[in-house]
Amino acid sequence: MSISTASTITLDNHFARHLPEMGMPWQAAELSEPQLLVLNEQLSSDLGLNAAVLRSAEGIELLTGNRVPAGATPVAQAYAGHQFGGYSPRLGDGRALLLGEITGPDGSLRDIHLKGSGRTPFARGGDGLAAVGPMLREYIVSEGMSAMGIPTTRSLAVTATGRPVQREELLPGAVLTRVAASHLRVGTFQYARATGDLELLRRVADYAIARHFPHLAKAPRPYPALLESVIEVQASLVAQWMLIGFVHGVMNTDNMTISGETIDYGPCAFMDSFNPSSVYSSIDTMGRYAYANQPLAAQWNLTRFAETLLPLLHENQDDAVALAEEALNRFPARYSEAWSAGMGRKLGLADGVDASELAGKLLTLLEEDRVDYTSFLRSLSSAARGNAEPARAFFMDTARFDSWLGEWHALNPSAEQMDKVNPIYVPRNHLVEEALAAASDGDLAPLETLLAAVTAPFEERSGFERYALGAPDDFGSYRTFCGT
Repeated sequence: MSISTASTITLDNHFARHLPEMGMPWQAAELSEPQLLVLNEQLSSDLGLNAAVLRSAEGIELLTGNRVPAGATPVAQAYAGHQFGGYSPRLGDGRALLLGEITGPDGSLRDIHLKGSGRTPFARGGDGLAAVGPMLREYIVSEGMSAMGIPTTRSLAVTATGRPVQREELLPGAVLTRVAASHLRVGTFQYARATGDLELLRRVADYAIARHFPHLAKAPRPYPALLESVIEVQASLVAQWMLIGFVHGVMNTDNMTISGETIDYGPCAFMDSFNPSSVYSSIDTMGRYAYANQPLAAQWNLTRFAETLLPLLHENQDDAVALAEEALNRFPARYSEAWSAGMGRKLGLADGVDASELAGKLLTLLEEDRVDYTSFLRSLSSAARGNAEPARAFFMDTARFDSWLGEWHALNPSAEQMDKVNPIYVPRNHLVEEALAAASDGDLAPLETLLAAVTAPFEERSGFERYALGAPDDFGSYRTFCGT
C-alpha cells in the first residue's frame, strides 16, 4: 500500500473482533522519550510499510503503541500454559500487546505485536517491562533464523523507552515490535478449553484453521486434520532447530505456535561444541529443554494440544482419545524423516539417500572430540572438493574421522549443495553478548555488523572472519536469561 504519513497506516482488529473472549483491550504504557535503536527496513518493505515514515516521530509512536493506528484494537491476549511441566491456568500477555494485523502486498495477514509495552491485567507480579539486551537478542536471533529459512516470528524494530528497568541491576528499557503469522499458541487452546465453553474452543479452532490451514475448512473432519497439521509443522520446525544446533531454552506450551513458527527468544542459544546435553537457560536447572530433549518436549506439548481438542475430535470420548493417540504416535516418524532429509542435505547427499546411520556416526565423533558444530559442517564442503584438511583439523583421532570420511566420499557429496544449507555465520553466543553489552552502553556498531553477518549466513565475506569462529577459550560456561 502507499504510505505518506504514520497516520495513514491502518491495522485490522481481526483477532479482537473474532475472539473477544481471548483478550483484553489495553493500551501500551506512554513513553516520553522513545529512541529507535534498530529498524528492519526489508521487513518494513515486505509488509508494505515505508521505513522513512516508521523512523519519524509519529512512526516511533506507532512502533511503541503510543499511537494506535486506524482500525486497530490493541489487546493483551489470554492463554494458559505448562511451564517446565507445571500447569498455569492464566498466563497471557503480561508485558505484551497485539496491536492488530496488517495485510501485506502478498495478501497474507500478519500480527503486529509489542513486547515490553507495560503491565497488563495478565502481568501478575511482573513489571510489564523489557530491557534493551533481551529485546535486541530476540531481534538478532529471529532475523538470523529467518535468513536460514527457519519458520520464525520476525523483528520489525527495537525502541529504547528512556526508562530504566530493574532486574539484578538497573538496565535501559526497550520495546520490541514483533511480526508473526499469528500469536496463537498451544496455550491459547489450553485457556479456551479451561473455560469449559466448547463453543469458544470450536471458534478458536476455526480461527486457527482460517489463519493457518484454510484448506482444512472443507475437510470431512477438520479438527483431527488441524491436530495432524500442527504436529506436522512442529515436527519439521524442531528438526530444523536440531539441524542448526539451536537450543530454544523455554519450550513451554505457551511458547509453541499453531503456525509452526519459532516464538519467544528468551534464554535461547546456539551450540558451539557439539553436546546433546547442552543447556543454556539459567532457569532450566534440570535440563528439561536441553538440546537433545527438544523433540521429546515438542511431542509432550503436542499431547497437551491434543487433549484440548478431544471434545472436537469425536463425540465419543474413547474414539476421540484413539484419534489423538494415532496422530501423536506419528510425530517421531515425521520428526525423524524431516531430520534425516535435512541432515542428508547438510552432508551433500542426493535426495532419497538415508543419512541416518552415517550422520549418527559423525555426531558421535563430534561429541567425543567436542567439535564446533557449525564450523565443522561448513568446513566439510572443502572435503567434498578434495581438501579434507580443514575438517580433519577438528579431530584428535584423525584415523576414526578418516574412516567416516571414506564412507561419506563414496556417496559423492555435493559441495555446492552443502554450502547452501550449512551456515558460516550464526548468532554465536559470545558475539551476541558482545553486541548487547555495547548496545546497552549506546554503541550500536557491533550490533549492526553482527546483523550484517547473520542475515546473509551462507555467503562467506571478507572482513567477517571472526564471525565464523567459535567461542574463545575464556568465554567459559554460558548462561542465558529470560529477561523478566
